[in-house]
Amino acid sequence: MQIIEAPSPNFNERKLPVSLIILHYTGMENGPVALERMRDPEAQVSAHYMVEEDGRVFRLVADEKRAWHAGVSSWLGESDLNSASIGIEIVNGGHDFGLPAYPDVQIEAVIALLGDLMSRWSIPANRVIGHSDIAPGRKQDPGEHFPWARLVAAGCAAALDAVDPMPGEAEDLLKQAGYGGDASLREVIAAFQRRWRPSKVDGLLDEETRDLIARAAGAA
Repeated sequence: MQIIEAPSPNFNERKLPVSLIILHYTGMENGPVALERMRDPEAQVSAHYMVEEDGRVFRLVADEKRAWHAGVSSWLGESDLNSASIGIEIVNGGHDFGLPAYPDVQIEAVIALLGDLMSRWSIPANRVIGHSDIAPGRKQDPGEHFPWARLVAAGCAAALDAVDPMPGEAEDLLKQAGYGGDASLREVIAAFQRRWRPSKVDGLLDEETRDLIARAAGAA
């Protein structure tokens, strides 16, 4: 995997060890626009990597440094997720531009990058998450069209089908699974569905969603 260096000034020192990988979509017109913004010191945003639609991988911030991609967020009670994570921006217009499909070559590059990062930083599959997972009600990326199943098949994301469900109330189980923050329960359920049941994201606690939440708590 060839990585193109595109340094951004938008980083500082980590306060925590790397334990997560967070996936985003860029949500902008195209890759060059997104890359320019993440390298603009006035924007004060960045990620460690950006994966273009054609599979090119850009490195903006060294893994050892703290990039600015997570914003106000939390996971398993931790709130300084910029310090605890590696951020990958995936070029895609997102919800503001019709939520286009992710090209196969792009997802292949994402999987290759994830495999390398997970190996080097000893990050398990259940610690690869989406921006919407850590910021319910505020963020929707990488979106309902992101092919998590392909990452699962490659060993780069968690699966729930073989996990025994945990007993308990859905709100408590969501916290055990990692979900939290200041969002309403409906917003948290919608964020959960966006990842685990993307065919119907309505924020309602139906039987299928309840079962998936119980399994996600067991897999955490």
